Amino acid sequence: MKWSTQEQVLPELEMEVLEQKENKIVLFNDEVNTFDHVIDMLVAACDHTPIQAEQCSLIVHYKGKCNVKSGDYDDLEPRCTALLEAGLTAEIQ
Repeated sequence: MKWSTQEQVLPELEMEVLEQKENKIVLFNDEVNTFDHVIDMLVAACDHTPIQAEQCSLIVHYKGKCNVKSGDYDDLEPRCTALLEAGLTAEIQ
C-alpha cells in the first residue's frame, strides 16, 4: 500500500478583527428596595422572565452586584435609566 501525503495550501485570508466592548448593566445591592420591586423592575426594564429576575435579585443580595443585561449601549441606556428612576442602583459598564 502506498501512502500519499498531499499538502493543501489555502490562500491567506485577510481578517480584520473588530474589538467590540461588551456593554452591560450592573445592578448593585441596596438596603432600601424590596425583592418584589427589584424583580418587577427587571421584568419591566430588562425584559427578564420573573424567574430570571428573581435569580438576579438573589445574586445582587448575596454577592453585592449582578450583570442584569448586556448589549449595545444605545439599547442599554434607556433600560438603565428606567432602573435608576425606579430608585435602583445601576450603571452601564
